[in-house]
Amino acid sequence: MTQTLRAHWASGAPCHGAWSTIDDPVPVELLGRAGYDFVTIDLQHGYASPHSLPALLRALGDTPARPCVRVAWNSPELIMRALDLGAEGVVVPMVSTAAEAAAAASACRYAPRGTRSWGPILATASHRPIEPAAGDAAAVCIVMIETAAGLANVEAIAATPGVDALYIGPNDLSLSLGLGRVGYRDSPELLGAMLQIIAAGGAAGVPVGVDCSGNADARFWQEQGAAFTMSASDALLLREIADARGAALPR
Repeated sequence: MTQTLRAHWASGAPCHGAWSTIDDPVPVELLGRAGYDFVTIDLQHGYASPHSLPALLRALGDTPARPCVRVAWNSPELIMRALDLGAEGVVVPMVSTAAEAAAAASACRYAPRGTRSWGPILATASHRPIEPAAGDAAAVCIVMIETAAGLANVEAIAATPGVDALYIGPNDLSLSLGLGRVGYRDSPELLGAMLQIIAAGGAAGVPVGVDCSGNADARFWQEQGAAFTMSASDALLLREIADARGAALPR
């Protein structure tokens, strides 16, 4: 596998990811071999479920991409389960306060640093035992800033011990700010809010990622200081190529 997410971010090299939303191991393996640095299985808005997560993570684990999971909510049992099954990074949605950020970070670490329960499911199955200290070092806690409250508290969230990265969700952030579902190119207020989050992460020494609609957006946010982006999803890629090929059929 490639270098860890933490090592990649520390190197300063561009770091790009994709969303896995289709509930099948084949598309996630294809994404993992397509050149993205990490792939995030989306249990919040994707077709996958906690029941299918083991097979998806196994398929992703055979690729060069680092394995991440977006859990459905900031719940310790969901975070711990994703880590137990082999996720390196856990993306936690709708984090609006430092206390919520601390709860997410705590679920990623074993006692005495946190509240993660010992249950090395993947390690037992693969005969690769992982000690608690190694598990703490490997787990990456990524909290999403996508509410008006999260924006107001972003400095405190970024400074929360155990939070490894911030991730900007522009759609929910624009809705929460009362702007409607607009893009940063059409809303100076949303653009300013996103830049504020990147600045807060930079001040705290915490990498910030941005959810993007394509490669052009990823390039723009990389230039603004984002440490990583997610700019594609399997379902949208399939729809785009299918639409293009279908429209080009001889009639």
